[in-house]
Amino acid sequence: MNALIAPALLLIAGSGVNGLGFEIPSSAPTNSSGQLDAAPVGVSFEFFAFPEYFQQLPLTNFCLGQLHDASGSYSPVRIGGTTQDRATYNASLSSAVSYSVDSPDDAPETLTFGDSFMEIAGSYEGSVTIGLNRRLDNIDNTIAAAKVAKSKVATLYAIELGNEPNFFTSSDPIADGKSWTAAADAASQVLWQASVGSALDETSFAQAGVFFGVGTFNVSNLAQKEEEADTTQYVRSFCHHYYPQSASTADLDELMSHTEIVEGVSEFQSQVVAAQELDKDFVMGETNSATGGGGGISPTFGAGLWILDYVMQATILGVKQLFFHQGTIGNCPYCWWDESVNAPFYGAYTAALALSGASKVAQLDTGNSRFAAYAFYDSSDQPVRVLLYNSEYYTSGTRSSVSVTLSGIPSTSTSVSALRLTGDATTTTVGEGAITVGGQTFANATCELQGTKDMETTQATAGRATFTVQASEAMLIYL
Repeated sequence: MNALIAPALLLIAGSGVNGLGFEIPSSAPTNSSGQLDAAPVGVSFEFFAFPEYFQQLPLTNFCLGQLHDASGSYSPVRIGGTTQDRATYNASLSSAVSYSVDSPDDAPETLTFGDSFMEIAGSYEGSVTIGLNRRLDNIDNTIAAAKVAKSKVATLYAIELGNEPNFFTSSDPIADGKSWTAAADAASQVLWQASVGSALDETSFAQAGVFFGVGTFNVSNLAQKEEEADTTQYVRSFCHHYYPQSASTADLDELMSHTEIVEGVSEFQSQVVAAQELDKDFVMGETNSATGGGGGISPTFGAGLWILDYVMQATILGVKQLFFHQGTIGNCPYCWWDESVNAPFYGAYTAALALSGASKVAQLDTGNSRFAAYAFYDSSDQPVRVLLYNSEYYTSGTRSSVSVTLSGIPSTSTSVSALRLTGDATTTTVGEGAITVGGQTFANATCELQGTKDMETTQATAGRATFTVQASEAMLIYL
């Protein structure tokens, strides 16, 4: 049987009983990803809150350190969001940022930021993307801020010019009282890119698009306008934002379902292709489980499992990096950390482990069931890890499980080891139940792994080994 089609056939054959089989191709199959980024799992910080994350929340550096240890590279960081388009640069401001709010749970309607804002960004050793204001239509102020970013952020990757312009209205200064259309936005983006690029004496500096979801405002249309205006040289990457759920109507069962994740990510295929046709990266510049800071589903273990599967689907599609948004501190259900290390971080950490040092990832399942399987390949095109994910929804009572037989394990392996990502239930949150990766938890004060690491060992015979994965659970298997 052909190794490239065996997984799908075995999945169908095994779906009627409590057992599945997947054959691991001996080299990366044709449906595998392109060359993976060194650290696809990135973090986005809401613009006004960014200084507080790094200056007043110790877990920020501690947990970013854990992601670095897991992946072997620094996670990319993006600083932006709604408040980037409310922010004005003030060269004389001594503090990093200045604003006032009625409640600490609120985001400011207006704010200013100074040079020290960029100095904090420049202290991070990984790549940094910074979002600046376009909505207020003050290009001279944005150019001044961009010059400071260039001078103070040695690892500056890109600059965004505006955030989610599909939400701009005729009352926004940039619109000048006129209806804000996709065509108007595209014309504005290319004009600003050329002006800012000329002022910085830089090409390949802009992260373009920055659109929420997929509609008439999209990378495909913008890329065409970039070519017509001969401004593609200013674009380093294109991006969209993606939140699969709304906080008001969120459904955790749907969020973490493998079939729903496959379908949701596939909506961006044409946008990824449009970027690649111009030899530009496509990234999810801002993403998380639900809009508005997340809802009741967002701080759960199930949301962590969603992150794990979503990252795999996105990287296979061709998304270079994903930036998971961290919003207003203290009012952010989907945030990975605040005063504690929250449940979604366990999924992000496991995703970083799975992709660490890998050159390619391939999907072994058909995408038509609640069970997912992925194989990871090194730079020599050899399989090094397999990820199994059972997305069946579990809250209480008898917990179902699936027996999975992997074949094609390298003949030199007589046993394989595995880390299990598990929790008491899909709905479990930190502090209300157990969530572990390899039997360990993250300490709330330091983000350090605590407890005894449990690497499960399974015997391999003639290149075959069998594993049991419970509902709402994942296993990372080292070949």
